[in-house]
Amino acid sequence: MHTVTKDSKTLQARIVSGSFVLLVGSSLATGINFAYNIAVARFLGPAGFGHATVVYTLLILISAVTLSFQIVAAKLVAQQSSPERKAAAYRDFHRGAWACGIVVAVALLIFQRPIAEYLKLPHSSLISLLAIGAAFYVPLGSRRGYIQGVCEFRLLATNLVLEGAVRFGGSLLLVIAGLGVRGVVAANAAAIVVAYLTASSRLAEPIPNPLPLAYSLREVFQGVVFFSGQMLINNCDIVLVKHFFRPTAAGLYAAVAMVGRVIFAFSSAVVNSMFPLVAGTREEERRNLRVITTSLLLVLGIGSALALALRLAPASIWTAFFGRDFILEGSYGLPYLLALYAITTVIYSLSVVIITYEMSYKIANTSWIQLAFSGIVVAGICRFHSSLQQVILVQLVLMLGLLALVALPFMLDSIRYSRQHRVAVSSPIRVIRRVSEDEVIAEFLKGDFEHPAYRDYDSLRDIVIKPDLENAVDNAKRRALLFIRHLSLWKELPANTEWFEAELRESNLDQIRAFPRAHWRKLARGNYSVTEVAERIRTRIRTKDREVDQRFLAKINSIRDRLTEEEHAPIGAVVLIGLNESEPLTILDGNHRLVAAILASPIGLPKLRFLCGLSGRMTQCCWYKTNLATLFRYGTNLLMQVVRDPEAELERLLESSG
Repeated sequence: MHTVTKDSKTLQARIVSGSFVLLVGSSLATGINFAYNIAVARFLGPAGFGHATVVYTLLILISAVTLSFQIVAAKLVAQQSSPERKAAAYRDFHRGAWACGIVVAVALLIFQRPIAEYLKLPHSSLISLLAIGAAFYVPLGSRRGYIQGVCEFRLLATNLVLEGAVRFGGSLLLVIAGLGVRGVVAANAAAIVVAYLTASSRLAEPIPNPLPLAYSLREVFQGVVFFSGQMLINNCDIVLVKHFFRPTAAGLYAAVAMVGRVIFAFSSAVVNSMFPLVAGTREEERRNLRVITTSLLLVLGIGSALALALRLAPASIWTAFFGRDFILEGSYGLPYLLALYAITTVIYSLSVVIITYEMSYKIANTSWIQLAFSGIVVAGICRFHSSLQQVILVQLVLMLGLLALVALPFMLDSIRYSRQHRVAVSSPIRVIRRVSEDEVIAEFLKGDFEHPAYRDYDSLRDIVIKPDLENAVDNAKRRALLFIRHLSLWKELPANTEWFEAELRESNLDQIRAFPRAHWRKLARGNYSVTEVAERIRTRIRTKDREVDQRFLAKINSIRDRLTEEEHAPIGAVVLIGLNESEPLTILDGNHRLVAAILASPIGLPKLRFLCGLSGRMTQCCWYKTNLATLFRYGTNLLMQVVRDPEAELERLLESSG
C-alpha cells in the first residue's frame, strides 16, 4: 500500500508539473488570442466581429475530429512501451488523419453556399478559405497527439503559442491591408498550416504497427463521440445566437463566449497533461482518488478565480478593450453575463476532467451522456432565447445536470474499487514493476524455442537466449518467431493489456488457474485451480497411475528436479493473464513450470519469475474466459489471420537486416 501511495504522489506531481508547463503555454496562447479578439473587434465592429467569430466557431466544431485524433494518438502512443512501438502506432494513425482532413475540406467546399446563407455571411468564399485550414487541422491533431503521448509538453505548448501568434499577426496585417473579414479567416487558415509544419518530432525506426486496426477504430469512434459532444456544448450557442439575434447582439455574445473559451483553454491544459500520464500507468495507481482530485482542484481553482475577477471588473474595462459599441444596458450588463458564462464553463470543465480521466484507460460510456446533453443544449436554446441571459441560464442548468450524471457513477465506482482494494490482501500477486510487451515475448520464447517448429531458426538462438530489448529489429524478429507458433494465442489478448513483473503469494495459489488444454483438461475435471491440479498430479505420481501420459509426468518431474538443485539452469518465466491484481489469474504459458514448482515446495516457487498481463477487457479473451461469445470472437480472429504469414514476415526481417 505504501508503494501505491508513493506512485500516486509521483503521478500527482507529474500531472501538476505537466499542467504548469501547458498552463504557461495556454496563458500565452490565450493572451495572444485575447489580443486577437480585441483587435478584430475594434477593427471590424460588432457585425464584422460576429462574422469572423462564427467562421472560427465552425473551425472549432470541426476540431471534434481534430481533437479525436489528438486524444486517441496520445493514448495509443502513451500505452506503448518503447520509442519504436510509439512511432509505429503513430505513423498509420497519421495517414488516417490526413484522409479525414481531406474529406472534411471537400465537404466544406461542396456545401459552402448553404452554410454561408444559414449563417448570414457576406461571402461564401469565407467557407472556402476555412476548407484550406480544415484539411491541415485534422492531421495537426494527430501530430499534437504524438507530442502529447510522449509527454513533450514544452513542445506542445510552444506549438499552441505559435499558432496563436500567426493568427493574431496575420489577421492584423491583412485587416490593415483592407481585406476585412476575409483577411481574418485567411490568417486563421494560415496559422493552422504553420502549426502543422512546425509540430514535428523525431520518430524512431519503423517497425510493424503493434496495434490492430479494430482497436484504433474503436478508440477513434470514442474520441469522435466525446469531442462531438464537447464541440457542440462549447460552440452551438454562438452559432444559434448568430442565427436568432441581430448581428450587434450576436457580436456582444461572441465577446462574452470568448471568456468561456479562455477558461476552457486553461482546463484543457490540465486535461492534456493528465491524459497521457494516466493512460501510461497501471490500474492500481490511477484508481487512487488523489490523482483525479488534483486535476479537479486545479480546474476549479483557476476557473473560480477568473469568474470572481470577471464579476468584480467594471463594465468600462470591456468598453475600453472592445470599443464603445460593446456595451449592454440594464441590470444584466457585461460583467454579470461574463461571470455567469464563466461559472457555466467551470462546471462543464469539471465534467470533462472526469470523462477524459475514464477515457484514458477504457471506453467511457459517459461520452454518450455528454453527446446526449449537447443535443438537449441545442434544443434548450432553440426553445428559450428571449435574451442573452436566458441563453446562458439554459446552459448553466443543463451543465449542472451533466456534472451530476457523470460524477455520481464515477464516485460509486471509485468507492466500490476502494472497498475491493482494501481486501486485496487475498489477491494472488503483488506487482513489482511494469515491463514491456517485448520483454514478455522474449521470456515466452525462451521457454518455447526448443520446439521442432523452430528447428530451422537455430541461427537466431542468440537473440532468443540473450535478448537485447533495446534493439527494435531484434524485438521484431522475436515477435515474428513467436507468431510462427502462437499468432492466434497472442492476438486474442486485448490490445490494451498492460504487462508487469509480479511476485506470487503462495497463500493464494488457489486463485491461479491452469491453461485448459491437452492433458490439463483431463487432470482438471472442470476445476482448473493450479493447486487442485498439482495435488492430482502428486497423487498420480505417488500411485504410479498409468492412465496419465508418462512423458507428461516425466517433463514435470524433470522441471521439479531442476528447481530443487542449488544451482539450476534458468527456467522460463510463467506468464499469467487477468482482469486486475485482485481477480483470479490464468496461466497463459508455464503450466508445467508452475505445477513443478508447487510440487517442489517450499523451495520451488521463489525460483520462478512471473510476468502478468492485466486488462479490463480480459473477459473478451477465450484463454481467460471460455464461452460461446469468446469462442466466436476467436473464430472470427482466426479467419482474419489466415492471410498473415509470420514465417514470410521473419524472412523479410532477416533479409532487410542483412
